Amino acid sequence: MNKVNKNEILERFVNPQQKEDYIINITVPEFTCLCPKTGQPDFATLYIKYIPKDFCLELKSLKQYIVSFRNFGTFHESVANQICNDLSKTINPQFLTLRAQFNVRGGIHTSVEIQYRNQEWKDSKKLL
Repeated sequence: MNKVNKNEILERFVNPQQKEDYIINITVPEFTCLCPKTGQPDFATLYIKYIPKDFCLELKSLKQYIVSFRNFGTFHESVANQICNDLSKTINPQFLTLRAQFNVRGGIHTSVEIQYRNQEWKDSKKLL
């Protein structure tokens, strides 16, 4: 499996509001990768929810990163975990959850959800 190098694509910027926790929700309705068995395209909607710490995700770079999977053969579970890990490493959030809802293929619907939690974060129950 080919790995996408996040260091060449994903960018971040300094969190402009570090005094209090807040939630950023991002929906990516046009995610595409390839089935590693058949080579057929798999389509998904990605739901990204995070509480920034020092950095926020730059959205144009996220778009370019997501497009880089278009010709990438990978299993649903693997690509969802890779995206969550790459985002977490890039922005080091307080909390991040990624849900990848893949379109029905062959009568089967797959949804993969991963969470990242900063070990030092004293979570704010009011936000989640």
